[in-house]
Amino acid sequence: MSSLVGKTYFVKTFGCQMNLHDAERVEGLLEQNGCINVAEPEEADIVVFMTCCVRDNADQRLYGQASAMVSAPKPPCGKRVVAIGGCIAQRDGEKIREHIPVADVVFGTSALASLPELLLEAFDDDGKKVEVDTVEEGRGFSCELPSRRAQSFHAWVPIMTGCNNFCTYCIVPYVRGREKSRTIEAVVAECEKLVSDGVREITLLGQNVNSYGRNIYGEPRFAQLLREVGKTGIERVRFTSSNPHDLVNETIQAMAETPCVMPHLHLAVQSGSSRVLKAMNRKYTREQYLDLVGRLRSAMPGLALSTDIIVGFPGETQRDFEDTLSMVKEAAFSSAYTFIYSPRPGTPAAKMVDDTPREVIQDRFDRLAALVAEQAHDANQADLGKTVSVLVEGSSKRDDAVMVGHSEKMRTVHFGLPEGLTADDVVGKICDVKVDEARTWYLRGTVVGDPR
Repeated sequence: MSSLVGKTYFVKTFGCQMNLHDAERVEGLLEQNGCINVAEPEEADIVVFMTCCVRDNADQRLYGQASAMVSAPKPPCGKRVVAIGGCIAQRDGEKIREHIPVADVVFGTSALASLPELLLEAFDDDGKKVEVDTVEEGRGFSCELPSRRAQSFHAWVPIMTGCNNFCTYCIVPYVRGREKSRTIEAVVAECEKLVSDGVREITLLGQNVNSYGRNIYGEPRFAQLLREVGKTGIERVRFTSSNPHDLVNETIQAMAETPCVMPHLHLAVQSGSSRVLKAMNRKYTREQYLDLVGRLRSAMPGLALSTDIIVGFPGETQRDFEDTLSMVKEAAFSSAYTFIYSPRPGTPAAKMVDDTPREVIQDRFDRLAALVAEQAHDANQADLGKTVSVLVEGSSKRDDAVMVGHSEKMRTVHFGLPEGLTADDVVGKICDVKVDEARTWYLRGTVVGDPR
């Protein structure tokens, strides 16, 4: 069998934060096996696509980019192996070749550790078959694998995988499986190790972090986990995703009482209509969601709240949509990810009949996007003239002299390099930035004091 040592690789990631974490583990595995990272897929002997199947556009982007490998120049070693991982790989298995004939390797969401062996087999065979591993049972967590983190100061920390909620539009439970949590001790130990490595911010990951621990302890223990992680010395903690149905008062109290938990929460509402929420199997009503928002803001008055919203769910009426618009206003979201409904084969919603004209759905989406932008602009005005604490992530893509980071409330912040400092002096540091300008999607300001 050949060796992977010296082979070049490129990883392209689509989708959620869990995929970003898994991609870092894939890169760690490849480097552990002697592979070398390159900047472009055309330069790579190994091209890995980490896929998402939550929305149709991710499928289409994958098919387009993977198919482009057919006409790409031959790589340094003379043979290119294309590997497909993530949710589409788990969903489709060997059938991926029906859409992506260039695929040589398919590895599922629980099969990251098998990738090096699959790649070796693919390099040794004649390319006529696809090497597949989508077995879920008996696999450990991907966080137990080596990692090549994109940022030295930030780390993704999975606390659980899978989902038990079965929202009617969502494919995740079918490709990520049922909820399975790590122990509190394992998560805390990883966080302690990350702190000792210089990590300043962690994001706890799960399809529904609010139900963390149920399969181990018989009841959710996310509030306890937040408090224990807060004792590790980590400076900033965020978490995603958070299902409103399982967000209990104990967790709200833990968020408010744990200083390192950032004053920002992403709480997907999906619709402002109780009728549509029931059809989505979201397990809460409009009134219950707004009550939850009230309790959150009572405990944390400065909390910034963001959300996800689907437009055009099958059967959505104009009244339902108007309920969504009023929900956005009442909940006072500071930002929102908005999507036009995309049917996913295999989900109950995909079988629902809807005759709403596409132009009506597009008009609703445009109205919602305009309202979200208006509220984002208004929310940012609240920081004008204030000094915000920013974890610096790097330089702006448009101007190397402009630095970019996120405030505690997850606002994007731009600022110019202080005189005498370079980007290396501030990346990964926390800077106090006085906000001089508040735009719709970002703040701009001036550094006050020294980076720390």
